[in-house]
Amino acid sequence: MDILKQFILIATLGLLPLKTDAQCGGPFKAFKEGLKSEAVSLGISAKTADMFLSSVQQDKTVLRADKAQGVFQKPFTDFSRRLISQHRLKVGQSKATEYETIFDRIEKLYGVNRHVLLAFWAFETDYGAFQGDFNTANALVTLAHDCRRPDLFRRQALAAIELYSTGDFDPRTTTGAWAGEIGMVQMLPEDILYNGVDGDGDGSVRLKTSAPDALMSGGKMLQQLGWRKNEPWLQEVTVPTDMDWGLSGISVKLSISEWQKMGVQARQGQLADLPAALILPEGHKGPAFLAYPNFDVYFDWNQSFTYVLTAAYFATRLAGAPKYQLGNPAKGLSTTQMKQLQRELQLRGYNVGKIDGILGAGTRGAVQAEQGKLGLPADAWPTEELLYKF
Repeated sequence: MDILKQFILIATLGLLPLKTDAQCGGPFKAFKEGLKSEAVSLGISAKTADMFLSSVQQDKTVLRADKAQGVFQKPFTDFSRRLISQHRLKVGQSKATEYETIFDRIEKLYGVNRHVLLAFWAFETDYGAFQGDFNTANALVTLAHDCRRPDLFRRQALAAIELYSTGDFDPRTTTGAWAGEIGMVQMLPEDILYNGVDGDGDGSVRLKTSAPDALMSGGKMLQQLGWRKNEPWLQEVTVPTDMDWGLSGISVKLSISEWQKMGVQARQGQLADLPAALILPEGHKGPAFLAYPNFDVYFDWNQSFTYVLTAAYFATRLAGAPKYQLGNPAKGLSTTQMKQLQRELQLRGYNVGKIDGILGAGTRGAVQAEQGKLGLPADAWPTEELLYKF
C-alpha cells in the first residue's frame, strides 16, 4: 500500500468506529448489502464497495475449518513436538542471519526480540512458505455473516474493503488463512491498516511477498499491543516436589523473590527481576516455566494457551535455551473424558464455556478450584484421578 494513501485513509476514516451489535445471519445477499451500506457510511464510495463485494461468495469450507481446530486439543508437550523440529530451528537461525539488519531495526524501533518474531514467522507460515489458500474476502465476509463472532469479522471485512480502495487488496486473488489473516506473519486487514510498515523502502506494504515488510509490521504490532522493550517473555524453571500449586497459572503474578522463597529456580541462567506467573502446562510433574509480563502480549496475537506457550517456548529455543525437561506428568484426559469433565464442572456451577474437549482458561480455572476443594494438587491439570472423584 502506498504510505501516503495509508495515512490519509486512517486519518479520514478513523479506522472503523463500529457497532458492538453487528448484524449477522439472514440471506447472504442482503447481508452483503448491509455491509456495503456501512462501508459507504465510513467514507468508501458505493462503486468501490460494489466492486469489492460483487465477487464475494459464502465459503462453507471456512466454517468447517473454524469448527475443526482439533490441533488445540493436544497437550503442550505433544503440540510443541509437532510444531518444533530441528529443521525449523536451523531455518530460523538462517533467517536470523539473512535478515539481521531488519531485526536490528526492529529491536531498536520497537524493542521486540528477533527470536519472538522468528517463532511467529515459523508457526504462522513456515517462514512464508505456506500462507494459506483461502480467498480472504470470501473468508472474512463468511465469518462476519456467521453469528459466533460477527463483531470481529465485520470489522475485518470493512478493513479489507478499505485496503481494496487503496489498491492493496484484490477480493478475487488475495488469499490467506481461513480466518482472514494475510501474509508471512498472518495479520488481519485492520492490523495491516494500523501497523503495516514499508520495511524494504519500496513505498508499499506487501506482507505476502516482502519479509522486511512483514517482520517490521509484526514488530510494530507487538509494540502496539504492549510489548516491553528488552524484557524476557518466558523462562524454564525447576520447582520443588511440594509447594502451593494453587499459586500456579497465568492469573497469579508474584515477585521473583517470592518464587525463589518457594524453591522455584531458573533451569539455566538467572531469573529476571520482574513479576512472573508460574506455568505448569501439564501439572506439577511436567515442564515448568515462569511467564513474564511480555508473555501476556502473546494472547493478543492468539488466544490459544497451547499455541501461545509453544510459540513463546520456541522463541527461547531460537535464542539458545535447551529443550524443556519433560518430567513425568500424569496422563491427561481424552477428548471424550475432557468433555465429560467439563459437563461435571458445569453442573457444579463453573463457567467452562463451550463443552468442546479443549482445556481452555475457563476449564483450567475450574479444575484448579475443584482440585483445591478435593485435596488434590491444585495445578490445573485435569487427570483421571480428578474425573473419578465426581
